[in-house]
Amino acid sequence: MSEKATLLKVVETYISVGFYTLEITMNTDGVLDLIEALRTEFPELNVGAGTVCTIEDYTNAVNCGAQFIVTPIVNEDVIKQAVSSKTPIFPGAFTPTEIYKAWSLGADAVKVFPATQLGPGYIKDILAPLNNIKLIPTGGVTLENIKTFFQAGAIGVGMGGNLLNKRYILNHDFERIKSDLIKIKNEIDEFIEL
Repeated sequence: MSEKATLLKVVETYISVGFYTLEITMNTDGVLDLIEALRTEFPELNVGAGTVCTIEDYTNAVNCGAQFIVTPIVNEDVIKQAVSSKTPIFPGAFTPTEIYKAWSLGADAVKVFPATQLGPGYIKDILAPLNNIKLIPTGGVTLENIKTFFQAGAIGVGMGGNLLNKRYILNHDFERIKSDLIKIKNEIDEFIEL
């Protein structure tokens, strides 16, 4: 099975479980073609570009069809461009000052990265004084701790290797991928508005 065929089967499995938002990072080989292919093959999927660090990254991502932007940093130019273009933007931040700055620039939500360095308690602590800010923790979110991030007030989470096991993908073990996805979905269903 080709790499592209494998990706399409993984995404088909992902959607079959009831997940409809997927981020492809800009440092992925062939990212622009992947985003375009996913938009074409799965019109019901909300496909975004991650690891967007520059205006050039932003422009390339949007031109190939990215429906939202995720950054690992607070780049004011990227945030302002996304806001002015009405492209949903989720900039990465860590400190209260960075989080507040990203939000005040117009972010739709702020990606707290790396979230597991301080854990769900950090999300709760940030939201105590900054309770109007929407937070999405990423970096180390797992099946075992995902619920605690939602309980702390997160509106969503970002997951990579803990969402889609690379070994299962390489082995084309789509049943195990589906089983893992179902377990994750079951953990968060009570927090997600349908």
